[in-house]
Amino acid sequence: MSDSINVEVCYALRDRQEIVRLKMPEGCTVQRAIDASGLLQKHPEIDLAKTNKLGVFAKLVKADTVLRDKDRIEIYRPLIADPKEVRRKRAEEGKVMKKGGGTGEDSAV
Repeated sequence: MSDSINVEVCYALRDRQEIVRLKMPEGCTVQRAIDASGLLQKHPEIDLAKTNKLGVFAKLVKADTVLRDKDRIEIYRPLIADPKEVRRKRAEEGKVMKKGGGTGEDSAV
């Protein structure tokens, strides 16, 4: 008799999160659980080969990673903006405001 494990497969959309709870055989992989979840059929925009990355509890994994009981598989959507670029732009905007922020009214006494 083979043991089974409980896992969740999650895919976050802009306005909601899809979570599918599954009972899988022990030793199954991330890919097998994703296939069993039905999320690939429900969301054809998911492209595990090129666009979407995978994780287990926010740690990047490959599709052939063997799962453990109570693992949460996450299918990540691609970023629409690079976080480093956003921070850089905010910092530049802050510097521009500081350099040209004075009108001279309170600087002369």
